[in-house]
Amino acid sequence: MKEVLLKLEDIKVTYGGIHALDGVDVAIDEGEVVALMGPNGAGKSTVLKALFGITPISHGQVLWQEQKVSPKPHEMVKRGISFVPQGRQIFGSLSVYENLQMGGFSLSDTSDLGSRIDEVLRFFPMLKEKRKARANTLSGGQQQMLAIARGLVTDPKLLLLDEPTLGLAPKIVKEVFEKIKEINRERKIAILVVEHNIVSLLEVVHRGYVLDHGKIIKHGSSQELKSSGILDKIFVGAHT
Repeated sequence: MKEVLLKLEDIKVTYGGIHALDGVDVAIDEGEVVALMGPNGAGKSTVLKALFGITPISHGQVLWQEQKVSPKPHEMVKRGISFVPQGRQIFGSLSVYENLQMGGFSLSDTSDLGSRIDEVLRFFPMLKEKRKARANTLSGGQQQMLAIARGLVTDPKLLLLDEPTLGLAPKIVKEVFEKIKEINRERKIAILVVEHNIVSLLEVVHRGYVLDHGKIIKHGSSQELKSSGILDKIFVGAHT
């Protein structure tokens, strides 16, 4: 039986009196790929930031491996969570390899950092070829791959991805999703992903949560979400 890695229970986040999240419940099992979907402003990215400790939680609790925690970024990294934020926030003036070294800054023991990076590069042959190149010389898709690779250096149990295909060409979007599937399949890492490419996303994830106005309005398997019609309803409603 799979272990429940993470639970968010009745999470509320308030910005200036407005509920960005209003009673959100999310659960992620080990080795599972889970999507957070919904229109712009629904609260998807706020869920990631709240559980990682970037955004303060005003109500509710976070459970990591059945233990209640108060999220703080450095502590969540040590527990086994890695966050790849929106916007490919790489260090442009550093080399690809130096960026990957930065991914291991939180490790208490860096004696095996080189072997960790070598293992990550096995999944990214293109990055291995360009490991000495400055990161700002990479294409947008290559920079996104670097951001994901850097998030894997600590060998997390859970990887948080915030809009990993934002601004990428369709061919590159497909490559990113294939890489997400490969990472999950071969390294058994659970992944929680916020993404706007819904059709492609549902081919990758096991389950999904649909948010609207800070609330979970539907959750289920990818097939259940496809057949429910809820996504069409939400996204059409958001643009009418």
